[in-house]
Amino acid sequence: MIEVPEELATSQIKYNGEQGRAFIAALPGRAAEFLERWELKRTGPSMYGMASLVLPVERADGTPAALKLQLLDEESEGEPVGLRTWDGDGAVRLLDHDVATGTMLLERLDESRHLSALDDSREATRILAGLLARLTAVPAPPGLRTLETIARDMLDETPEAVRELAEGDRQLVLACAAQVREVIDEPGDRLLHWDLHFDNILAAGREPWLAIDPKPLAGDPGFDLMPALDNLYDPAEVLWRFDLLTEACGLDRQRAAAWTLGRVLQNSLWAIEDEEFYESEFQSQQLEIGRLLLERRATVRP
Repeated sequence: MIEVPEELATSQIKYNGEQGRAFIAALPGRAAEFLERWELKRTGPSMYGMASLVLPVERADGTPAALKLQLLDEESEGEPVGLRTWDGDGAVRLLDHDVATGTMLLERLDESRHLSALDDSREATRILAGLLARLTAVPAPPGLRTLETIARDMLDETPEAVRELAEGDRQLVLACAAQVREVIDEPGDRLLHWDLHFDNILAAGREPWLAIDPKPLAGDPGFDLMPALDNLYDPAEVLWRFDLLTEACGLDRQRAAAWTLGRVLQNSLWAIEDEEFYESEFQSQQLEIGRLLLERRATVRP
């Protein structure tokens, strides 16, 4: 019997409504179905985040693996596409996939060892930067969401969304939108992870560290830097991390700053829809990162 964690059920219903409720209701049966279909044996307690349930399993030949069950939506449908394209180079390897449900069988990594557990945050950032450089060096395959579409939608939404913000916040969000407008005609064509932070990197056997949980899209690697800036947040390290990431990925810092401000814009637009979220520490950090990059923008050099 598969028990659905209460936290997973709560987040699915909060963010996905009836669709999330239906996913949670179907989850025990779906897990049982794929355990049988792919001839898997459970080998430990389930793991979960806000969006998925992961079961440690063993294949019929004894190979350790992980069964990932998640709601199929715009973000998750690109995950197997990205993983198949990377084919284990810097990221967890995809072993099997069900198109209809988005269920995946993944290479088993060491879920007890996240990169965030390193005592040295700068060394952790160097490791992340190396992985990000490898992942974003790959051209995006056809059919993925595109940064251009996302960015144009954000710019269309911004004028109305910021009307009720306090003056300082409104001007900051508008300044982020202005930076995106400068680079939107060159949105890029690389395969982006979109969520490469320190907890989405696990220790592995065939490599020291590998990335997990991508939300792939096609675009400029500058749009992929924010998770490494706001995770394990330290305002004194923001610009150091930004410089390290841009150097590792070979990015023009002016363009990278503009696209990173695009992430501030994206996160702010999401936060505006939820007053509690907008008042959160996470959003205050987003705005602080935005201010730091805007202040630096005039002096950033390739």
